[in-house]
Amino acid sequence: MTIALPAAITGTAQTGLTSPVYNTVVDIPPDVNAKQVAVTSLGGTQTGVTAHTVSSPFTVSAWRPKLLQGLGKPDPVTGLIGKVPNNTYKLITRKGVTPAVNQPVRPMVIRTEIDVPAGADSYDAANIRAALSAHLGTLVSISAGLGDTAVNGVM
Repeated sequence: MTIALPAAITGTAQTGLTSPVYNTVVDIPPDVNAKQVAVTSLGGTQTGVTAHTVSSPFTVSAWRPKLLQGLGKPDPVTGLIGKVPNNTYKLITRKGVTPAVNQPVRPMVIRTEIDVPAGADSYDAANIRAALSAHLGTLVSISAGLGDTAVNGVM
């Protein structure tokens, strides 16, 4: 299965948002190795939240490496592989936010990068999946607290 960015993204719990839903359309991604959606309408109660416009973007992009790296050969004497390259996958969300009254919108950018050592995809897939499960589960479980911290600076 591949990454399929959904037509309706169910948002996670956040202070001030009730049952947030983000309805998307497929957008032209910034590069050939990406997929992108733009949030064109909102569901739930999200007072003050805006959907995507040219001057206030609201997009989600998923990226894969342009060239997937393979694992090199081990040293014939030591048996060790000297350089293990990473294949980096990314999820990037851009949302226009207003920094102050009468100020132009500025993009807020959220990045999640996943660096998978070449070879681990075939040798240790279960632990790759476990790491992603724990990482994404943590993001979901701390969503409201992370939102509060991003607003009030208190951790």
